[in-house]
Amino acid sequence: MQGSPLAPWESFYVIAGSSGAALTGLQFVVMTLAAERANASNREIEAFGTPTVVHFSAVLLISGILSAPWPTETGIAIALDACAVLGIGYTALVIRRATRRMGYKPVLEDWLWHCVFPLMAYVALLAGGVELEPHTIISLFIVAGAVLLLLFIGIHNSWDTVTYLVLVRPRGEGDPSKE
Repeated sequence: MQGSPLAPWESFYVIAGSSGAALTGLQFVVMTLAAERANASNREIEAFGTPTVVHFSAVLLISGILSAPWPTETGIAIALDACAVLGIGYTALVIRRATRRMGYKPVLEDWLWHCVFPLMAYVALLAGGVELEPHTIISLFIVAGAVLLLLFIGIHNSWDTVTYLVLVRPRGEGDPSKE
């Protein structure tokens, strides 16, 4: 990456990618806690649990893309745009899943952190990829912002799940077999 505009970003993406990978592992712990603590339906997990893993994994993937020794910026832009389009599509699927009937009714905070903010991050990633060649430096900052936003979304959503399970929903609530 020597001489590349990506060279100064190497440490950032090592840290971000490592964080995304580690937090993906921790999300599996959160999901195990959720399975033991609550009777969450598959619909609730699809709408609120799985997206967190997807966002952390996207951070890891984007970090890998930007750490690879690309011969040109065109390949990087195409890879980033592909990630962004997939992320936008997945966010649309999450929105659809969150509107389905389930045991938990999403509140404004859920809509923001599970739908609006991820959509903003993936749209920013798309813009960063599209503008990478003509505006490399600013695009790299936009992509870095999207990566950080995805990390913070995942952290918030994991914490929100844990606090909901521990503080709001007592053990067995909503489980007809416990009543």
